[in-house]
Amino acid sequence: MAHQKHSKLAKKHNDTFAPNEVSILGTKCGVIAGLVHQVSKRLPKYNLGYFDASHAKDVEQNTISEYTFHHEGNLQTSTSSAVNKYEQRLQFYNHDLLFINGNHYQGSKQILILDSEKEASIKKRIDQITNIQFVIKLNENTPYFDCLKEKFPTIENITSYSINEIDKITNHIHNLIQETIAPLKGLVLIGGKSTRMGTDKSELNYFGKPQKQHVKELLENCSLETYYSVSQNNNNSDEIHDTFLNLGPFGGICSAFQNDPNSAWLVLATDVPFVNEEVINLLLQNRNPSKVATAIKGKNKEFPEPLITIYEPKTYGKLLQYLAQGYSCPRKMLINSDVEIVEIDDDLIRNINTLEEFEEAKKEITS
Repeated sequence: MAHQKHSKLAKKHNDTFAPNEVSILGTKCGVIAGLVHQVSKRLPKYNLGYFDASHAKDVEQNTISEYTFHHEGNLQTSTSSAVNKYEQRLQFYNHDLLFINGNHYQGSKQILILDSEKEASIKKRIDQITNIQFVIKLNENTPYFDCLKEKFPTIENITSYSINEIDKITNHIHNLIQETIAPLKGLVLIGGKSTRMGTDKSELNYFGKPQKQHVKELLENCSLETYYSVSQNNNNSDEIHDTFLNLGPFGGICSAFQNDPNSAWLVLATDVPFVNEEVINLLLQNRNPSKVATAIKGKNKEFPEPLITIYEPKTYGKLLQYLAQGYSCPRKMLINSDVEIVEIDDDLIRNINTLEEFEEAKKEITS
């Protein structure tokens, strides 16, 4: 058996520079940039990025990284960092799609623009063309180059558009984004100490069964593959044990992402017994995968409920960044991140923390 030097971890899916990327190549850089900006204006709900190379000559070496913020939220950066795919993956972590100028950098997927003046450029980069998503023709009469037909014998059957068919091109790119939306799983948090209750809250009986079972079935009835988040490893197939120790719910969420970083997780606590299937379906219907998370918030509450929330895969890196700063509160991350908020009546998300509250809640539920 080969020696395993490092711990075997489930890896988050990445293309070369980002979780989802497409390089555009085959014509002048100005045409590529213009296309990217036209498409981006038509897809405002997504977090899009454009990765290009500077054409400036005789640029002085930066001695300081500059970050210039605008009150509208725009940011311009100037650094001395070289291109490094691992650093770029961190930089582009939150993007739903990264456009790459394929004249300078190779992407995992490509949009090929046919430009009769650039046959030599295509020949030069033919080895970088591996996964054509569709073709854009600058001119309807532009033939497919022999080098392309040799490498891709069926290239003429690949979907193609005119450069002027921006709406069709945008729709195709929209589909490329939709194809990468993460599957969703459920996580029931049952590893808490239940100090104020004096007994395990996940074992309380509101509906004729332990509450942890009720919550798991609630998520499973919404077609979610669901796991219990537990503090210890019991080797049960429906449990994910904490690998981030002594961090409460924060650690449970991070442990779920460590187990499967390519899924989103709908996290639900067991001390909110008035959360029902209608609430879960409302959360699912309003899920916004472009955001860090989709969270429930009481209409009269100031902050969202971190334990009734869908966390997207991009949350994992965000949580680890907060942990590195010494914070282990998922609500703090939600408050300071780009989150989709779903407001509902406060009564539906009441926390039950004492035996007196439990007795009152049970009477209300069974009446």
